[in-house]
Amino acid sequence: MTAAAVRHLKGADPVLARVIERVGPCRFTRRAEGEHFDHLVRAIVYQQLAGKAAAAIHGRILGLYGGRPPTPAELLATRAAALRRAGLSRQKLGYLRDLAGRAHAGVVPLGALADLDDAGVTAALTAVKGVGPWTAQMFLIFRLGRPDVLPVLDLGIQKAIRVAYGLRRMPTPARMEQIARPWRPYRTVACWYLWRSLDAATP
Repeated sequence: MTAAAVRHLKGADPVLARVIERVGPCRFTRRAEGEHFDHLVRAIVYQQLAGKAAAAIHGRILGLYGGRPPTPAELLATRAAALRRAGLSRQKLGYLRDLAGRAHAGVVPLGALADLDDAGVTAALTAVKGVGPWTAQMFLIFRLGRPDVLPVLDLGIQKAIRVAYGLRRMPTPARMEQIARPWRPYRTVACWYLWRSLDAATP
């Protein structure tokens, strides 16, 4: 997918072509290890936290299970106090319990997510408390490797588009959709380059 995506994007959008040239080769890869449940737990833990703080909390949670991710049944059986001591807020504890309960009961079809289209995956995941459209889109991109996802609510993508396209203010979702139209069907790779462009701009 990657080589074809880069060729398409460079030919379709001269602004994005300059971003691609500046960033260099595409190294986008999906996170293939572990289970879908593990990745959703991680996503919830990381919500609205700085990376280092979230990583520390996530590490302490894994430590409760011998350094590995818990199964839904194991998480449900863990005392709330232990998870709170690991650093989980009361709200996120509720989110994880809701996810684990739905996964354990088979209400959220984690094993069948790869067989659903993007809209189906989003609908299934956003039924879980604490999982909104942004988290579902990050799952589509980084877990399932879907090629044509545009996370219009992502602050990094908004900022990168504003800088690359010389906009005076942050773009609205509608403006982002308009700018990204030529990127189809490879908007995921375009977003990877936009995220990396922010890294490249940092001294």
